[in-house]
Amino acid sequence: MTTGHDAVVLVAAGMDPTTPLAAVGAHARRVEALGFDALHVAETTNDSFVASALALEHTERLTVRTALAVAFVRSPMQVALTAWSLARLAPARFDLGLGTQIRPNVEDRFGVAWADPVERMRDYVAAVRACFEAFAAGGPVHHEGPHYRLTRLQPEFNPGPLDGPAPTVWLGGVNRRSCRLAGEVADGFVTHPSNSDPRYLAERCLPDLAEGRAVGGRPPGAPAVVAGGMVATGPHPEAVAAARRERRRMLGFLFSTPAYRPTLELHGWDDLEGRLRDLARSGRWDEMAATVDDDVLDAVVVSAPYDELAGALLERYGGLVDGVLLQVPADPAHDARLAAVVDALHDP
Repeated sequence: MTTGHDAVVLVAAGMDPTTPLAAVGAHARRVEALGFDALHVAETTNDSFVASALALEHTERLTVRTALAVAFVRSPMQVALTAWSLARLAPARFDLGLGTQIRPNVEDRFGVAWADPVERMRDYVAAVRACFEAFAAGGPVHHEGPHYRLTRLQPEFNPGPLDGPAPTVWLGGVNRRSCRLAGEVADGFVTHPSNSDPRYLAERCLPDLAEGRAVGGRPPGAPAVVAGGMVATGPHPEAVAAARRERRRMLGFLFSTPAYRPTLELHGWDDLEGRLRDLARSGRWDEMAATVDDDVLDAVVVSAPYDELAGALLERYGGLVDGVLLQVPADPAHDARLAAVVDALHDP
């Protein structure tokens, strides 16, 4: 399967966030057998750290990454301890992905006070890394920032150094400030499904990451970038069409949220968010998908059958980002074709 486009270094698989915990190990083994480099563990109805532990326990080489665990509803020390435990369970195979979530979810779903998410995340990452340094040295912790203060770690509570490296820290986001922060402090960055089209990446996201990288005095290539874009695929055109209908429905939901408007603004579709938000407020959820036209869908979603998918993904992302994300279908009947896609992305 020759494409003529640059390969992507990292090919990550997703996982249905409603996957029962009893099925996580089998899914992770399947992802590893398909040749993926990493498994992204989202957080909606399952705790992403619990699911990550199961995925790591049932695999041998696969990197498992929380993508993204909700940060502000957990203490930095708690997250650091959990991440350290997972890194001890599977040396060099766990990445800590952290997300801010939106204000209504943080306040009303989790009951946690809201603060500026970018500056709070900056302090949060610094606090987690201060914990990592204290664990590695077997000594005390000291972090005093605008949002978090950690100054107590008795020897009995210090887990001690790892055999391998500390977990890398990944962030996500869509607006300018969150991208700049990731460029400044993150080891990796995962783009949001609604904001992963090449124009948004080239004109907004990547320049903002570069600005942050310059502020942080970091080398070229930091952070690694995985495009978390949507894909509509299947064994034949009818399956692709069915997947497109589902993606259209999901975009109707996502684009009703103001936080995800950058791609709409960039393409001149500013009015779409307002129309979708009005439908959501009136409970007319079934009408939202029809509001997302083909121009929007084609800009955001890569649509191709399995035999053409690697070429379509490389045409869109090759040479632009370090990695791409693919969702693994529930039915393993076409795993051989999906494995060929993963192989072609690595070596076009």
